[in-house]
Amino acid sequence: MKSIETLTQEAILLLKNLIETPSFSSEEDQTALLIENWFTSNNIPFKRENNNIWAFNKHFDKSKPTLLLNSHHDTVKPNQGYTKDPFKAIVEDGKLFGLGSNDAGGCLVSLLATFVHFYSNENLPYNVVMVASAEEESSGKNGLNSVLKHLPELDCAIIGEPTLMQLAIAEKGLLVLDVIVKGTASHAAHNNLDNPIYNAMPVIEWFKTFQFDKISEVLGPVKMTVTQINAGKQHNVVPAECHLVVDIRVNDCYSNQEVLDTVRKHLTAEVTPRSMHLNASSIPITHGLVQAGIALGRSTYGSPTLSDQSVISCQSLKLGPGDSLRSHSADEFIFIHEIEEGIQLYIKILTDFFKNI
Repeated sequence: MKSIETLTQEAILLLKNLIETPSFSSEEDQTALLIENWFTSNNIPFKRENNNIWAFNKHFDKSKPTLLLNSHHDTVKPNQGYTKDPFKAIVEDGKLFGLGSNDAGGCLVSLLATFVHFYSNENLPYNVVMVASAEEESSGKNGLNSVLKHLPELDCAIIGEPTLMQLAIAEKGLLVLDVIVKGTASHAAHNNLDNPIYNAMPVIEWFKTFQFDKISEVLGPVKMTVTQINAGKQHNVVPAECHLVVDIRVNDCYSNQEVLDTVRKHLTAEVTPRSMHLNASSIPITHGLVQAGIALGRSTYGSPTLSDQSVISCQSLKLGPGDSLRSHSADEFIFIHEIEEGIQLYIKILTDFFKNI
């Protein structure tokens, strides 16, 4: 078995290669090859569909529960604020710069190293499956959600996203609604008591003031925000419709369907969700994974940002090296020591989790 130090150095080298290989969402084919080569160099059989790559521990046993390790290898496009080459892995003052270094390359390579560490163990109480997924940043149809049909039933998961290696035990879901408020088209010079723009005002006020009853201990209340409004094309014509877009961050007390049903119950407008699968997720603080992290001095919190947790139905923990505040920022970076510590903590948490089962 390779030492943790050797795995760590190989993981950092892989991250440098990933940074220097563009992998925008749905265009991750070249980074997928790098990950294939990682598994091959470690003598681990793997499967691939589109740009998702996954592998099972060597002594997989159908009678055992299954733990998922997952992070993504796609990136957003670099913003215009970059002063460094986003596709050049640059190390300065202990920082590794480059697009995707923090979100979520550091998490991905740390989980890959952790998977290799446990791969050949004959006495694991859980099966372990590692998925390096695509299209996370775009919530695409060919991401982790498309791989789940090939996996056994999952009992729990660690999703690698930058959390400073603190324990994100819950994550808000996302529901985006297109709302059409109807009215009667007319000339602006004529009296019209059915102006859809005016009709939209109480709808907007409802989204602003309505409070869902259940408040999550970790994630707080459901938050609804009208983020776009569009109506009319000419100054002298009252339009027939007013279009709104509403961003809803759903806590772990509700499913997206329950929130949608509530909105439709209170409004007469036409309400259409853009998707329904990005649900909130959580894991009990009493779960063995969480308790193993707490015993190592890790703190718990609720995450407002979306990840691939939203597409899995099992209990899941978001955990990884790096800082979410650096994600999608100019001159993105991760500290080298964060990767080193991240791999050690992943291995220690899983070791203690397996030991206490």
